[in-house]
Amino acid sequence: MKIGIYDPYLDDLGGGEKYMMTIAECLSAKNGVDVFWDGAQDFKALNQRFSLDLTKVNLVPNIFSAKTPIFKKLLETRKYDAIIVLSDGSIPLSLSKKLFLHVQQPLKSFNPQTLMGKIKLSRVNAIFCNSEYTKSFNKEKFNLKSYVVYPPVSISPKKIQKENIILTVGRFRVKDVVTKTDDYKKLPVMIETFKKLVNKGLSDWKFILAVSVQEKDKNAFNDLRESAKGFPIEFLVNKSNEQLREEYSKAKIYWHASGFGEDLITHPEFAEHFGISTVEAMESGVVPVVINAGGQKEIVENGVNGFLWNTIEELESETLELTENDKLLKELSENAKKISKKFSKNKFCYEINNLILQ
Repeated sequence: MKIGIYDPYLDDLGGGEKYMMTIAECLSAKNGVDVFWDGAQDFKALNQRFSLDLTKVNLVPNIFSAKTPIFKKLLETRKYDAIIVLSDGSIPLSLSKKLFLHVQQPLKSFNPQTLMGKIKLSRVNAIFCNSEYTKSFNKEKFNLKSYVVYPPVSISPKKIQKENIILTVGRFRVKDVVTKTDDYKKLPVMIETFKKLVNKGLSDWKFILAVSVQEKDKNAFNDLRESAKGFPIEFLVNKSNEQLREEYSKAKIYWHASGFGEDLITHPEFAEHFGISTVEAMESGVVPVVINAGGQKEIVENGVNGFLWNTIEELESETLELTENDKLLKELSENAKKISKKFSKNKFCYEINNLILQ
């Protein structure tokens, strides 16, 4: 089959991009796969960052660009047996034999019930989401077959000695390109919480923030780095999957705070839609202490393979409990590793092949 893939945020190097390019990797084993994008450097950077094998994937001009005339777009899409699009709610015009939409977040304000929206929807074969959380906000809007295909996790942790490290992994953006909100990953919140723990007596532990930073955001990031001075806080910037693998392997506790302090009823998209980095941490035996919101609740069972928190006080107390109780830390770590296996790359590829090629 000839398959086309389009991700309008390909240069963002986020979890959605890893998801879409893993689809490309999976399908390229036995099919011709084209990725619609005009920046070869973006494609190369993504390949390196996530350690993907995209050698069989072709980079072709982005026909979904606003610069492409509609007749040319339709003519080009006719060449494909299937096209897969990461959608922000918009639906592309396509004459491919099949059209699939991948949705990464709740589309709270999306209304496809216009005449043109209905015409475009009639061309879509199915929608697949990254979590039940995402699916729950979108299935009625689209009124189409809707599936959940959980993101793949394949860190393959190193067998090295664990250290007293609390870790968080995510992108630093002054304005998040997908959610359009400031401080989506809540990095300042976590920094201030760790500083409070240190001031209250936590010793011999350090907090590591492994973040991706774009050139345009470097000044704001330097301000964030400055706020951590004087405390055992380290920043790892724009590291590859291989480099992150070592950090996951060494860490004991994982923090995640997306959605904290937000009105998630009005803006459910401000919560973490799934939590790839949480599962990557769990695969490495890192115990998640994550906010009780969004897709995190599908990953972490409170008190079994990690902790869910609602307030900063709970984040502090649950973290301290793990730093003081080695037996509990070990028990939750082993359970975290077991649960992470349900999000394997092999399972992901199997489900994607069944969905797209059936």
